[in-house]
Amino acid sequence: MTPALHTSALTSLPLLARGKVRDNYAVGDDRILMVASDRISAFDVIMGEAIPGKGELLTQMALFWFGKLGHICPNHLTGEAPEGVVSPDEVAQVRGRSMLVKRLKPIPVEAVVRGYLAGSGWQEYQQSQSVCGVPLPKGLKNASKLPDPIFTPAAKAAVGDHDENITFDQVVETVGRGLAEKIRTLSIALYETARDVAAAKGIIIADTKFEFGLDLHGNLVLMDEVLTPDSSRYWPADSYQEGVNPPSYDKQFLRDWLETAQVQGKPWSKSPPAPHLPQEVIAQTAAKYQEAWERLKD
Repeated sequence: MTPALHTSALTSLPLLARGKVRDNYAVGDDRILMVASDRISAFDVIMGEAIPGKGELLTQMALFWFGKLGHICPNHLTGEAPEGVVSPDEVAQVRGRSMLVKRLKPIPVEAVVRGYLAGSGWQEYQQSQSVCGVPLPKGLKNASKLPDPIFTPAAKAAVGDHDENITFDQVVETVGRGLAEKIRTLSIALYETARDVAAAKGIIIADTKFEFGLDLHGNLVLMDEVLTPDSSRYWPADSYQEGVNPPSYDKQFLRDWLETAQVQGKPWSKSPPAPHLPQEVIAQTAAKYQEAWERLKD
């Protein structure tokens, strides 16, 4: 296996930003080279160890989904080869794990769509019988399928901070009603299409988040990653059971391990520094991601 790439180090392009997973470099003033590293984050904290092969897998999954969803919403792909914009000695850092994309004005909202009740949505439902201001029926359980997918946005946080669930009205305050309604409608349409594609492969996509930007003409464009295990809950349909957390193909395995991890003899506080990841946790996390992709692409 190719050695893990925790952090890229390109010198032929100006670095714009390092996110939780992606390192973004400027290509002129109209494009960005997005390099998916093998970093992994949980509870909005970047782990010190990388997951070998993760960046390449995420990139291939994102390209797969962009291809499936292009009829619903334009995306940020340029169609150009990423290897062509770096120096020859840097191609190895880029090949297979990068996308050359259009530079957009990002919308500061995580467009989250839930088809099932899980994670913070389940916790919120137990308190208020709603999620992000969306009322839900009584009697739902952990992992219950919702009557219809719901739009439950979050405010984008800086690296190291926690995204915060917000209401649709708060999205309206941020971007205006017309754009907010368009984001909601498109997000649900994207989710429903992906849900059906995955269902045919024996995968449940419980929830996911999309990111959008505006181009120079004010058009809404799907950007960043899309429908990867980093941004979605992937459950195997054959072992799904309402009322319990299903085994998952995403980083829930890592989250579950971190819930029991200790730092200096105390339970981890979910703030940096992250616990050291044992080799078996790294290997099992990598296997979860790989299994999702193998099922999906077949």
